[in-house]
Amino acid sequence: MKNKNKSMVATFHALLAAVFYSLNTPLSKVLLNDVPPTYMAAFLYLGAGGGVGLMYLFHWKNEDKDERLGKSDLPYAFGMITLDILAPIFLMVGINIGSASNASLLGNFEIVATAVIALLFFKEAVSSRLWIAIGFITLSSIILSFEGGTSFEFSYGSLFVLMATICWGLENNCTRSISDKSTYQIVTLKGVLSGSGSFVVASTLGEKLPELRFIIYASLLGFVAYGLSIFMYVRAQRNLGAAKTSAYYAFAPFIGAFLSFVLNGEHLTLIYMVALSFMVVGTVFVVLDTMVKHHAHLHVHSVEHTHGGVAHTHVIMHSHGHNHIVGAEKHEHRHKDYGPSEEHMTAHANP
Repeated sequence: MKNKNKSMVATFHALLAAVFYSLNTPLSKVLLNDVPPTYMAAFLYLGAGGGVGLMYLFHWKNEDKDERLGKSDLPYAFGMITLDILAPIFLMVGINIGSASNASLLGNFEIVATAVIALLFFKEAVSSRLWIAIGFITLSSIILSFEGGTSFEFSYGSLFVLMATICWGLENNCTRSISDKSTYQIVTLKGVLSGSGSFVVASTLGEKLPELRFIIYASLLGFVAYGLSIFMYVRAQRNLGAAKTSAYYAFAPFIGAFLSFVLNGEHLTLIYMVALSFMVVGTVFVVLDTMVKHHAHLHVHSVEHTHGGVAHTHVIMHSHGHNHIVGAEKHEHRHKDYGPSEEHMTAHANP
């Protein structure tokens, strides 16, 4: 009964993580009426970094020193921060000149970018299910990149959103090398440094600083949509594991798209419905691929993990990749190996 209650609470946390992140696109669309795009990106990240940083003050004493970033992690941290300056700026520009519903669904192209970059540069294996998912998500993204109506024109808003997902795909692969470090520290650094970088870019571009109340709104949105979303994701992962948590988190783009129609008054078109159907199929294959890998853990060798102080054991069948949120797990492995070694790949739900 106790385990069942823990599972229910963890499921609630996973769904909350998805809902919190889904707020990003539709509410950003509203705030972009009063906040310039680059400043919007800056305050979203500063809100996430500042909020999680305050939480970190109550947590850092409980961390082991080896959990924190060291000198060898600096190149990866620098790449992560640089890409996290570019990605949200591209996303905010895309949302500003395009539709929030398109931007929500196009966020799934990050899966494609992450997988292809991992394949080309890190020689990660891509399963047949994931190739099918990549095909459907790419097809949906192509459809979403064109505007319907009498003139079938390319949407520049979609182009900027796709550029953001490619940056985050690169960032995922960059962050994979530090994903076993402190979640709190990574999110705090990402938020504060990437947000500060975006702030400098906005000032250089001559964007007008918004009113204080809009700065507060944007920062609060960043704390909830990025900071709390990651926090809830990590909490859920402790009891559900990476696969199930990722499966629940896959609802985020669709919740965001629904909220875009409700909050932003966007119209549901036939071309959007076609793209949506392809995106649903692609996402189903992503979830299936994740769950099958998780099920495959039940066969060959045991691994003991400690997630934020909560230990549990599972077993792994073969060499594979884990799709995790950035920094979501602290790994303390004790392997009884009967097969090839385990690999870890970080694939993130933004920030």
